[in-house]
Amino acid sequence: MSGVDILGYSAGFITTLTFLPQVIKTYKEKSARDISLNMFLIAAINETMWIVYGFLKNDMVIVLTNAVVLVMSLTMIYFKLKYNKVAKVELE
Repeated sequence: MSGVDILGYSAGFITTLTFLPQVIKTYKEKSARDISLNMFLIAAINETMWIVYGFLKNDMVIVLTNAVVLVMSLTMIYFKLKYNKVAKVELE
């Protein structure tokens, strides 16, 4: 593995941590009230496009990095929908 590869995988690993603190916080608090659904929808679309691009370029760093971030984006979308529904039921 070359130095460039190590740099790419290291940067990719750090990138995958981008949404992790928010996912953990939202899960622990069981609240996504202040989370922007649109932001995570845009992120999910963006990550999907990067994954396709990574496959077309045969670049596993791009594919793996964006696949992990896509899972976290989809998790946040799920939390947003789930916890908003719970909050609405509690208000009624």
